[in-house]
Amino acid sequence: MSQNGVNANGANGAIGNDSNGNDFRDVLQPCGDGIWTATRPMRFFLLETGTRMTVVRLSCGGLFVHSPVALDARMREAIDSLGPVRAIVAPSRFHHLFVPQWIAAYPDARSFACPGLSDKRPDVAWNHVLGDEPDALWRADLAQVFFGARPLENEVVFFHAPSRSMICVDAVFNLSTHPSWLTRAVAWVIGNRKPGATFLEPLLIRDRAGARAQIERMLAWDFDRILLAHGQPVTSDGRKVLQRAFEWL
Repeated sequence: MSQNGVNANGANGAIGNDSNGNDFRDVLQPCGDGIWTATRPMRFFLLETGTRMTVVRLSCGGLFVHSPVALDARMREAIDSLGPVRAIVAPSRFHHLFVPQWIAAYPDARSFACPGLSDKRPDVAWNHVLGDEPDALWRADLAQVFFGARPLENEVVFFHAPSRSMICVDAVFNLSTHPSWLTRAVAWVIGNRKPGATFLEPLLIRDRAGARAQIERMLAWDFDRILLAHGQPVTSDGRKVLQRAFEWL
């Protein structure tokens, strides 16, 4: 047992000191029972946007790794303290850079790509393509919607009911309070002045009826929090944030 009363595999949903006295909260932050995030710097066309990985413990005891960040030794120690990696998920056409590292490190895990990503990254040994229905591996733990009305990203958005968390990467941004003044300025210009979408959405979404149906399916989830990739997570009233972001549809 750890000095915090948490065993090495984090069975109570938290992560703290393992049996060797290692504290992994500097790399994985608990967000509820069986769910963690890791935040890393990331530049997109020279603009610092940051990125975030989400890890969910599945009913089978394995881990669902969403939008993986770089897998350094410290991160691997933290992940291994939680359990075996079962699913490595690239949920968007822009969130895939570190997947090969994870596949190499966890060859028994299955890799999942959003639609269209296998054509963009034919060098990656993908096992499956994500769709509208959860894979049997996480069906008991996560719901999902393919946000195909935004084909630039082709994002698959997830919902973790135990923590009341919507898990996404590009469906919702929150860059208006980013530490970088340049990022905040760009966020203001593109309309991301509070958590939500941007002024660019009407250019990115041509199938408004399809987008409306997909957003309505997400709004049917009972979530309060949004764990997103770019900016601080939305910690409350997440459904209102999503509804406001796409009320123009």
